[in-house]
Amino acid sequence: MKSTFVAISSASLNRDSSKGAREQPFWDEHAAFIDRLVDEGFILMGGPLVGEAGMPHGALLIVKAEDENEVREKLKNDPWFMRGILKLESVKRWEIFIDAKK
Repeated sequence: MKSTFVAISSASLNRDSSKGAREQPFWDEHAAFIDRLVDEGFILMGGPLVGEAGMPHGALLIVKAEDENEVREKLKNDPWFMRGILKLESVKRWEIFIDAKK
């Protein structure tokens, strides 16, 4: 049975802090990778974590997976993780108590 997980990443060495997400190297490859995981039903929600001055400095994904290992295995092929633009910081199972959509 699949559970819900939260995956949090941070900016890594190759992220250009002077540019927004869509201006980072390999944006098109990263976006295509994420879109594919959304289409597969793996990623439910996600987006950048915004720091001071409104600039992204990481990201949060809400995903459905069997276990933490599946989350890490799927995300390791993200072009941004592979090229040091983002670094996966943590993966935690999330037990949802409150859901306004239901």
